[in-house]
Amino acid sequence: MIAKVINTLGNEVGTVELNDEIFGREYNEALIHQVIVAQLANKRQGTKSALTRTEVRGGGKKPWRQKGTGRARQGSIRAPQWIHGGVVFAPKPRDFSKKINKQMRVGALCSALSKKLADGDLLIVDKFEIAEPKTKLVATALNTIGIEKTALLVVNGHNEELLRASKNIQALTLSDVALLNVYELVRANKCVFTLDAVNALMEVYA
Repeated sequence: MIAKVINTLGNEVGTVELNDEIFGREYNEALIHQVIVAQLANKRQGTKSALTRTEVRGGGKKPWRQKGTGRARQGSIRAPQWIHGGVVFAPKPRDFSKKINKQMRVGALCSALSKKLADGDLLIVDKFEIAEPKTKLVATALNTIGIEKTALLVVNGHNEELLRASKNIQALTLSDVALLNVYELVRANKCVFTLDAVNALMEVYA
């Protein structure tokens, strides 16, 4: 599979041969959904906690006698219907994580990449460099190559200047190819890969 390579001015400067094992797979929506659900679940801290009626301090004595007062019967001032009472089915710390094996994760990533490429939503640039760390330079480059909505920019290695310049662009997510995940890939309308990032991706997953 041959894909064209452009520069940040939108001009075609060459081509690159893509591996069919990564960029030519069938779209597997069920697998992608399963991996994304697991990824989002694994991000949850699971630390929320509240007290049940047995854990709230006080409330051991019956507030008034059972009959004869004209009021509803009550057994404790720490029952859920009371102010400062316990919580019904109170949330407790728990582990939300789900296990996804490597084969499934790689399969979902390659399926998502193949879908983006087939739909014309994956662009490959020879390099994405800016003269100085200014947001305007990054925004101009993205507009030039046709990025109008949310985008994922994938580079090879950490680029401090590019990171600083892209922070204020809410619709842009910058990612190192080593940290590329399915959720960020699917979430973006367009994906922009540098040529180095594509080569690094094929070295790892081919």
